[in-house]
Amino acid sequence: MHLFYTPDIATTLELPQDEAAHALRVLRLTEGDEVMLTDGKGSFFHAEIDIISGKRCYVRIVETTTPEPLWQGHLHLALAPTKNMDRIEWLAEKATEIGFDELTFLDCRFSERRVVKTERVEKILVSAMKQSLKPTLPVLNGMTPFKQFVARPFTGQKFIAHCYEGDKEPLMQALAPGEDALVLIGPEGDFSPEEVELAIQHGFRPITLGKSRLRTETAALVAVHVMNIVASPNPSQGGEL
Repeated sequence: MHLFYTPDIATTLELPQDEAAHALRVLRLTEGDEVMLTDGKGSFFHAEIDIISGKRCYVRIVETTTPEPLWQGHLHLALAPTKNMDRIEWLAEKATEIGFDELTFLDCRFSERRVVKTERVEKILVSAMKQSLKPTLPVLNGMTPFKQFVARPFTGQKFIAHCYEGDKEPLMQALAPGEDALVLIGPEGDFSPEEVELAIQHGFRPITLGKSRLRTETAALVAVHVMNIVASPNPSQGGEL
């Protein structure tokens, strides 16, 4: 069954313009066909196409379900985007398929990119949410100065991954299951030593993601995967392939 993103389904029974176009022009659905909707806030809506009027598509809700979360706690990834946005868009897609709650872009000392058009990334998050049949859309935050971001109050666990020498815990071991978690990933040139020290002063714990030196998007995806595994109530069951 096809899944459509309908963020305003609580107040209107009409599909958004782009979703209506996909349903009517691409899939050629007609009145009476069954569809699945999500508001991106954790719920699924089993519905039927009720009325088609030109390019507009109205639905009738048959059943609403709010499934148990696939992971516990709020999983937040903050990273410095790479110069090539294709790599970050790939990360956004794959991280959403795996499962996380929030993505923030950081403006760091060694950042290669200081401007991000979030509209395109938002569309990728929506598409990945639908493809992976998840009812929750990750929150997307625009570019934020590093110093400002680490000074903000956060509940839960806070970690910073970096490549400098020193005591660092493996993320898999450092994470406490069921708690909110925030992981910082730096640019290709890494965080500056001053940024690492500032983060530690604000309660971030240094972590390692393994012995290999990873590119930004790879490190970010590893961090999301580890957070998801630790936060899963039934990690031994794995996911569907």
